[in-house]
Amino acid sequence: MSLPPTRRTWIVGLLVLAACTDQPQEIPVGPTDPLDRAAEGYVKLVLAVGRHDADYVDAYYGPADWREPSASAPLALDTILARARALLETVEASAGGDGDEMVELRRRYLATQLRSLVARVEMLGGARSTFDEESRALYDAVAPAHDERHYERLLSELAPLLPGQGEVAARFAAFRERFVIPGHRLDAVFRAAIDECRARTQARLKLPPGESFSVEYVQGKSWSAYNWYQGGFRSLIQVNIDLPISIDRAIDLACHEGYPGHHVYNALLEQQLVRDRGWVEFSVYPLFSPQSLIAEGTANYGILVAFPGDERVEFEARVLFPLAGLDPREAEAYYRVLGQVERLSYAGNEAARRYLDGAIDAGAAADWLVRYALMTPERAAQRVRFIDQYRSYVINYNLGQDLVRSYVERKVGGEADVARVWEEFGKLLASPRLPSGL
Repeated sequence: MSLPPTRRTWIVGLLVLAACTDQPQEIPVGPTDPLDRAAEGYVKLVLAVGRHDADYVDAYYGPADWREPSASAPLALDTILARARALLETVEASAGGDGDEMVELRRRYLATQLRSLVARVEMLGGARSTFDEESRALYDAVAPAHDERHYERLLSELAPLLPGQGEVAARFAAFRERFVIPGHRLDAVFRAAIDECRARTQARLKLPPGESFSVEYVQGKSWSAYNWYQGGFRSLIQVNIDLPISIDRAIDLACHEGYPGHHVYNALLEQQLVRDRGWVEFSVYPLFSPQSLIAEGTANYGILVAFPGDERVEFEARVLFPLAGLDPREAEAYYRVLGQVERLSYAGNEAARRYLDGAIDAGAAADWLVRYALMTPERAAQRVRFIDQYRSYVINYNLGQDLVRSYVERKVGGEADVARVWEEFGKLLASPRLPSGL
């Protein structure tokens, strides 16, 4: 298969190459406020944990000199743990926000993020827990569990929609293979998907001036795509081209990683909480924390917000299918099948739960993913590598989406008003809400 050159880079946003040369602005810090002092201590502790855990600090764009002590003289895990527990007591004992909901949300956010940090440091020190105990400690949430009978029933309901006979997993793999984007068309399809996602987001949300991101195609990763937020309203988005990419992934990744997903989420936090309010704790993003459930949940739900109803199928049939050299007349049937497959999403969580709890080994986890999550053997093996690296993080995608969707729908009162959905979704993106607060 002909593929775009690895690490080819292009820029998306209001300002392109020129925007990427600007340095992030200095972050205002108010050291006299107790929560501001706690926030500074929290940021430094997150950076200190990052010296022991290469995956922990997903993004940081705060003061450069805060990073230097942890780099030159790393704190021992026991010292980090003691300081985090002391700081947690300070935050929990702090006064409320005098009726300001955002300030109270901030206090709860700092406390919950610190409890998660304590749990992660304990894990780094050798502590072990079950999958559900770990997800509750790190992400403030526990995903529902389902047995084989649940997934067998869903597979039986999917089977009539697929051509052929035999195992559903093999039939779905053959069906989906017809919708793979040829390598030489991948770049054009992604560009068109991102342009549309950005236009729809820009029409509903006020984006920071000069926001932009670059896109690279990479290989050899355990994930399918990743957003690396760099501060200054800029991101680097990497798309893994190890495995074939089907047409639905273009909009999925353009929304999830870009608009109105991770890029917009981080940019709005920087603009409205870090710069406008001086809340420096949002200048750092610890990956293994409750913030990730909000980040992944809003990124996945953002796909539905950007493309309500039948708008996605209509756009893809009109624009993306032709760009990919696929028959647009098949778009509706393809998404009818994918709608049923989406109901199997928690099968991936169950594979991770059983694997990390020691009930099955890596091979059995991959087999489970093939049978019940309908992954190809190659993609199942990649997902097991992801679970090895990120563990219970997998709950943040589907449970996160479900919690965010339920929260937004409650806020709009069941209305189908697209403007109201965007309004509440935008408020959530720029707030310190936690999973337990949804």
